[in-house]
Amino acid sequence: MCHTAWDTPLLHPFMAPAMAPGPPFGLQLLLLLLLLAPPPLPLTGAHRFSAPNTTFNHLALAPSQGTLYVGAVNRLFQLSPELQLQAVAVTGPVIDSPDCVPSRDPAECPQAQLTDNANQLLLVSGQAQELVACGQVRQGVCEKRRLGNVAEVLYQAEDPGDGQFVAANAPGVATVGLVVPLPSRDLLLVARGLAGKLSAGVPPLTVRRLAGPQPFSSEGLGRLVVADFSDYNNSYVGAFADARSAYFVFRRRGARAQAEYHSYVARVCLGDANLYSYVEVPIACRGQGLIQAAFLAPGTLLGAFAAGPRGVQAALCAFPLAELDRSMERARRLCYTAGGRGPSGTEEATVEYGVTSRCVTLPLDSPGAYPCGDEHTPSPIAGRQPLEAQPLLQLEQHVSAVAALQADGHTIAFLGDAKGQLHKVFLNGSQGQVYHSQQVGPPGSAISPDLLVDSGGSHLYVLTAQQVDRVTVAACPQFPDCTSCLQAQDPLCGWCVLQGRCTRKGQCGRAGQPNQWLWSYEDSHCLYIQNLLPAHRPRQEQGQVTLSVPQLPTLAVDEYFHCAFGDYESLAHVEGPHVSCVTPPQDQVPLNPPGTDHVTVPLALMFENVAVAAANFSFYDCSAVQALEVAAPCRACVGSLWRCHWCPQSSHCVYGDHCPEDERTVYSAQEVDVQVRGPGACPQVEGLASPHLVPVGWESRLALHVRNLQHFRGRPASYLCWLELPGERWRLPATLEETAADTGVIHCQAQQFRTSVSQQELRVPVYVTRGEAQRLDDAHALHVTLYDCAVGHPDCSHCQAANGSLGCLWCSDDQPACRYGPLCAPAAVQLLCPMPSIDVIEPLTGPPEGGLAVTILGSNLGRAFADVRDAVSVAGRPCSPDPDLYRTSARIVCVTSPAPSGTTGPVQVAIKSRPPGISSQHFTYQDPVLLSLSPRWGPQAGGTQLTIHGQHLQTGGNVSAFVGGQPCPIQEPVCPEAIVCRTMPQAAPGEAVVLVVFGHAQRTLLASPFHYTVNPQLVAAEPSTSFRGGGRLIRVRGTGLNVVQRPLLSVWLEAVEEVQASGTQPQGPNPRRSCGASAVDTQACIQLGGGLLQCSTVCSVNSSSLLLCQSPAVPNGARPQRVFFALDNMHVDFTSASGGQRFLYQPNPRLAPLSREGPGRPYRLKPGHVLDVEGEGLTLGSSKEEVRAHIGTGECLVKTLTLTHLYCQPPPRAPPPAGPDALPQFVVQMGHVRLALGPVQYEAEPTPPAFPAEAQAGLAGGAAVLVAAVLLLTLVYRHKSEQALRDYQKVLVQLESLETGVGDQCRKEFTDLMTEMTDLSSDLESSGIPFLDYHAYAERAFFPGHGGCPLQPKPEGPGEEGCRATVRQGLTQLSNLLNSKLFLLTLIHTLEEQPSFSQRDRCHVASLLSLALHGKLEYLTDIMKTLLGDLAAHYVHKNPKLMLRRTETMVEKLLSNWLSICLYAFLREVAGEPLYMLFRAIQYQVDKGPVDAVTGKAKRTLNDSRLLREDVEFRPLTLMVLVGPGAGGATGGSEAQRVPARVLDTDTITQVKEKVLDQVYKGTPFSQRPSVHALDLEWRSGLAGHLTLSDEDLTSVTQNHWKRLNTLQHYKVPDGATVGLIPQPHDGSTVSQSQAHSHPSGENIPMLEDGEEGGVRLWHLVKATEEPEGAKVRRSSLRERERARAKAIPEIYLTRLLSMKGTLQKFVDDTFQAILSVNRPVPIAVKYLFDFLDELAEKHGIEDPETLHIWKTNSLLLRFWVNALKNPQLIFDMRVSDNVDAILTVIAQTFIDSCTVSEHKVGRDSPVNKLLYAREIPRYKQMVEKYYVDIRQSSPTSYQEMNSALAELSGNYTCAPHCLEALQGLYNHIHRYYDQIISALEDEPLGQKVQLACRLQHVAALVENKVTDL
Repeated sequence: MCHTAWDTPLLHPFMAPAMAPGPPFGLQLLLLLLLLAPPPLPLTGAHRFSAPNTTFNHLALAPSQGTLYVGAVNRLFQLSPELQLQAVAVTGPVIDSPDCVPSRDPAECPQAQLTDNANQLLLVSGQAQELVACGQVRQGVCEKRRLGNVAEVLYQAEDPGDGQFVAANAPGVATVGLVVPLPSRDLLLVARGLAGKLSAGVPPLTVRRLAGPQPFSSEGLGRLVVADFSDYNNSYVGAFADARSAYFVFRRRGARAQAEYHSYVARVCLGDANLYSYVEVPIACRGQGLIQAAFLAPGTLLGAFAAGPRGVQAALCAFPLAELDRSMERARRLCYTAGGRGPSGTEEATVEYGVTSRCVTLPLDSPGAYPCGDEHTPSPIAGRQPLEAQPLLQLEQHVSAVAALQADGHTIAFLGDAKGQLHKVFLNGSQGQVYHSQQVGPPGSAISPDLLVDSGGSHLYVLTAQQVDRVTVAACPQFPDCTSCLQAQDPLCGWCVLQGRCTRKGQCGRAGQPNQWLWSYEDSHCLYIQNLLPAHRPRQEQGQVTLSVPQLPTLAVDEYFHCAFGDYESLAHVEGPHVSCVTPPQDQVPLNPPGTDHVTVPLALMFENVAVAAANFSFYDCSAVQALEVAAPCRACVGSLWRCHWCPQSSHCVYGDHCPEDERTVYSAQEVDVQVRGPGACPQVEGLASPHLVPVGWESRLALHVRNLQHFRGRPASYLCWLELPGERWRLPATLEETAADTGVIHCQAQQFRTSVSQQELRVPVYVTRGEAQRLDDAHALHVTLYDCAVGHPDCSHCQAANGSLGCLWCSDDQPACRYGPLCAPAAVQLLCPMPSIDVIEPLTGPPEGGLAVTILGSNLGRAFADVRDAVSVAGRPCSPDPDLYRTSARIVCVTSPAPSGTTGPVQVAIKSRPPGISSQHFTYQDPVLLSLSPRWGPQAGGTQLTIHGQHLQTGGNVSAFVGGQPCPIQEPVCPEAIVCRTMPQAAPGEAVVLVVFGHAQRTLLASPFHYTVNPQLVAAEPSTSFRGGGRLIRVRGTGLNVVQRPLLSVWLEAVEEVQASGTQPQGPNPRRSCGASAVDTQACIQLGGGLLQCSTVCSVNSSSLLLCQSPAVPNGARPQRVFFALDNMHVDFTSASGGQRFLYQPNPRLAPLSREGPGRPYRLKPGHVLDVEGEGLTLGSSKEEVRAHIGTGECLVKTLTLTHLYCQPPPRAPPPAGPDALPQFVVQMGHVRLALGPVQYEAEPTPPAFPAEAQAGLAGGAAVLVAAVLLLTLVYRHKSEQALRDYQKVLVQLESLETGVGDQCRKEFTDLMTEMTDLSSDLESSGIPFLDYHAYAERAFFPGHGGCPLQPKPEGPGEEGCRATVRQGLTQLSNLLNSKLFLLTLIHTLEEQPSFSQRDRCHVASLLSLALHGKLEYLTDIMKTLLGDLAAHYVHKNPKLMLRRTETMVEKLLSNWLSICLYAFLREVAGEPLYMLFRAIQYQVDKGPVDAVTGKAKRTLNDSRLLREDVEFRPLTLMVLVGPGAGGATGGSEAQRVPARVLDTDTITQVKEKVLDQVYKGTPFSQRPSVHALDLEWRSGLAGHLTLSDEDLTSVTQNHWKRLNTLQHYKVPDGATVGLIPQPHDGSTVSQSQAHSHPSGENIPMLEDGEEGGVRLWHLVKATEEPEGAKVRRSSLRERERARAKAIPEIYLTRLLSMKGTLQKFVDDTFQAILSVNRPVPIAVKYLFDFLDELAEKHGIEDPETLHIWKTNSLLLRFWVNALKNPQLIFDMRVSDNVDAILTVIAQTFIDSCTVSEHKVGRDSPVNKLLYAREIPRYKQMVEKYYVDIRQSSPTSYQEMNSALAELSGNYTCAPHCLEALQGLYNHIHRYYDQIISALEDEPLGQKVQLACRLQHVAALVENKVTDL
């Protein structure tokens, strides 16, 4: 199969045979079948094949079929071109030794041991259709296998001789070879290196035969004779062949004394079987090392050589084959004719390898006369002159593989390196260029030399030790545009201009024409629009645009380009590179985006629907330009990018010359021939003519300079000045004073300005209008500044320090303030300010060393810094002010001088001659002391919260801490006795000194340094899931965890707005804590930047290696982005800590209330019952051990937890409630998720109701009237009442006991079953579910009841080959004829019209058609849709609800087959697992109870007709089964393995064997197990006690003509006994099993009528009912039978069915859920079919939803899924016993009932099987309805998507095995009705045109070998 990186086949380990020259065929077959189960994958994207625990060695390709063969250690794989597994063969391990020759007798090689068999040589012989495979074991002998199936061995040497040792027997020594096809025979050329003791005698190069009596033998054929192989040590790189010669590339050292290695190429003629033609010459890549890999491209030998100082790099060299051949011919000519010496007399050629032959002097024509040598010519010849080449390319990595391809006239090389990278290289002349590199194999895994290109040249197969990859040679379609296509530099790709896509040259239809196919190596560039004229247009005008497009391709006469302006298209006129188009009209131009004056649309030059070149084009709007710039509309208009002009008098911005005739125009700055143009010509205000500072409260007059007002002459108007103050706009009349022709001054009316806001300075915009609305342009932004002296000058010093130009004075009248000079009376002006005032000083303490910055705040602290330079003292000591930090009058910052500790005093500021200002606060000098640290250590990453203890630590205001030279940020506040800081990361672990800085004073804590430890490491974290409610305990393991102070488990969430708004706090600095208060650990979610939310919980440090964390709760609606551990400063992702497992949040679980009446109503709990709570998603984020359930204050012990159920054992007595409630509440706690499910009321034992007191009183009153009569009646009544009450209580107790028993039994059985299924799941992880492969599945689905495909080819008799060829030709023509839709439909309709054409025939023909057309599923689907349409039209006029109800026509069977094909992948990937688990659960439950081998009835079943009604005593036993080498009873050898098997003592011996086989072969498909009738069961007791057990023997008990089958109880086999399975002897000496046991479960065994038995009847557990009684029962009515059965069956009868049903309920639910769920993508075929049925209903006007429901149910659920439920053997390779089949029938009937639309009614007379699931069927009905609705609402499936899926499916079943037989079977049916079909075809008018009848007659003539008169 094709396996991607995320889905690989499971290959199973196996046991090697004890002692054999090779693995026995039986074991190979067994393992082969084991491997044929992996699921198919869609063939899209990159393909990959891998096999776990398997190392790949070699890769070979069969060019004709495209099949690949992978040689691996102990395996051979056969793959399709898409890397789908087709076959596998097992080749090892075997018992072998490289020091021994192969032998049948193991004693001849005592050192032999189990040895892996690596593949050393893998070659394809296409002529013989054989695969040659040679392994390293058995001295490298080879075997031949069939190309079509590698599992089939065609030849394997039993006792190979020395001449058959082919490959090197060590895995590190290379072996290369070639298959040489000759007309008479195939030869094998093999070259190998030196390996092992026994390989010295094997020549390095040999010629071997492939056919004949001794294949692979080199006897009588050529060998490269070497005197001493070890002297030369040849190491072969590759073997290649062209049309005439074979070439071998290798490395070797010189003869004997020459220790240096060189690279060589050897050549041999292909037809030279004696190696007379052997010539080798050295080759060299200039300046490089030895050759590492090679490839023979057409005309060139490519070699990768080691390069670099250590040989870890690589260089690529190319050796032209013509030069190589010339060099070899020269060496051969010199050795033939000149004794090996050249013209200069130097030795240029010699005979190498120490042989006796020498170069000779033959006649000069000898080389031409003997081109391939002869017996008298010297050999082997070695040239001395190396052939050198220059490197084409250098690579940084060692190259291990080379391949090449010639395509489109270019040579592409592929280089695989030692790191798993594939490099694609363009060989361009003498240079090589790497244009693409990709990682193919696993990083660090070298690419194998077997780098193969497929026959089509489209794909490359890359082999590494772990996988095979299929890589596209050129991925042109992945480049979406021209730029990326050309930038990729792929020489095989180019841009097809008129197709608008990146293609191979051959895929571009006009690639031969200029400028049609752009190639990156021809200096081509993508088409572009070079110039646009004009570049933009006004939106109001429609006009022409000219595009300049260089290198525009030429079109045909009837082809045109067109232009697309956005959505508007216009025809293009082309003249050379110039293209003219018309712009769209105004109404088709898009609107301008808001806030812009233009709209830009894409302009594309189009050919059909392909954009050839594109640019942007703008449409502008001049009126929008004016609207966007209010302050200077004219300047904006004429200064814009567009050609807009300004009409000053009307204030309009227009395009073109559109101003009124009597109005002047200011033209655009882009105009060149006019004077009045550009912004400078606009009427405008240039600036202020008056001061820009304007005092508040004083009358001022504004004046402004203006220009270009001459445009308004002759049009009188008034002018206005406007000031925009906050919240208001002032309007001031103005006058114009003209100062020159084009300039003037605007004078605004005088005004006293005031503002509504108190502000020191306020910038106020000013502008001028002509009239009320016509605004003059501002040349630049104009404003005046209003200032208020009173603002910002609170005291005298501030006022006097103000800017002198403002004219501010301190006015000391009744309200002293700073005012504008003229506003203050002269007498009130104060020139000298008061004394300084000090309000605050900080800090109040400082170190004795001084150097501390003290801040003094107050007023009148000087007008300038010079006033305070020497005016400050602190505690009587000078303090130096800082000029940079001084603020006039308000702040002084000064640096203290040194003083003794304890000095204290006020701060004084004395300014000039005024009295000093003295502070009320005192400053104190104090000495801080550091005492200790806590903690003493922390991680190197930092983040430890460090507390520094000491005295007077609150000294100074600027305290900073350092640990080991790194800052330690302090967390406020600093307390007198403690400083808290957080450590920073440190470079290395070790001690670090703590330093605290108080201003300029430093204190160091030398006595106790801080220790940085190695950072903690996290190695494991589990579990990795949690509910969103959080609170799940996560165990984190690691090292050094105890040094972490505050470990957190945090999650980042992408939160929606509602989540952000609720319950979160923004992240900010840590909250201030007060000294002495402990820090509070908050776990709230905090808001991070970017819309992220962080939720955290604090973990507890359990030890240095264990953290215990609770998962944080996640608000609903938030999406988790990252889960990580915060270990102080370290952040470790959960994925890293857990070894790659991501942490997942699952939805919170949901549990249904206990009481069905509602959550508030009490649930009545009977004593001893178990609580069963239904829910959803219970195990997604919790396990059974983590769940806590309580009833009040008592715990309800959780026994079982599944996805949908919780079972818990309540306290035996009612516990008290946990709160004020009257009844205890049932509460389930899962982490932080608390679910209250309602109150619980314990029911007490029923007590007899007391006789009512009122009745007693009334009775007493009446007794006075009729004492005697009433007394008598009372006595009788009391007696009857007490008797009835006693009976009622007895029934109640019985019913409760019965219900409790059923509940307990269900609970226990379910727990046992879940345990078994868990074990089964773990087994399936290694063995896999035994799915049938697709071939077997399809054949069983198409031809049910045949056990497979009935179309086996008939063996051909002698002389039938020619006849058969004619028949094959006829059937091929029939296959072609079937491709005619008209022929096929006519054939189907004609066959169905024939009265003798039975329903069986219809099904058979439909399946034959399905098989014959499987390779054309799109066509088959079309035929099926047509026939379904005809069927619907037929039923619409009758009763549409009956359509598809039965299989009455061929289309119903075609539909069944089509669904079987399309849903196979869904079965394997989704529905198969729950189906298989259901079948196994049923089998397990049935096997736990006794099953009658004769009647077939069982104690555990769902089917009442198969129920064993009697109570049979039985006891479970565990037998120890011997498996392995010693199981057969042979003495000696290795000890057998013991496998436990569960059986019952009442089982017959056949039943025991079946159960034992199930256990021993539990991982093996059923078809691959030995038959139960081929084995005997042997009981082993002691050393010699062997007893063969059987169902019938001489010890069988016979009474009254009834013989009982033997059981383990009969033989008294004890628990724990040892048994073995041994093959049955075939000599007929043993008593054969009864024929009735041919079925696994046992059928009704008939009475034996032969004389030997004398009419004895067999029985097992119960004797079969006599026939007359059975006949009576059959004659009775249904109701009578039910009543009789109910009366005959004891009460436990129903409990057995109910118990079985309850135990299997989960598995039934899971199966139905898998079938009817749309959580996974619905199979595309289902969606396609349902959409088609919807279309049919709509077409025929059917609006009844019930009809559509019935159609969909009949087509899918009843036609396919019910069949799958009832017949698991259609899907799985498994045994289905009759009892399992009977139970599946009940479940399938339940599924059928769930699919019906009618209401499911049951009554007292309903069959028991229907009553069982009466409660669940309504729920299942809802699932079916929801399934149909969800599919209908899902997005529709396109025709293309369905066709693509069908095309993939078509490849899953090749037509080869039975296609001709299917066509033959189809023809047989045609032959039966030949005349009718011919007549129908002749009556069809269209059929006459295409001669369908004539073609069918041709077919008949060929198939039946008739001669027609056509």
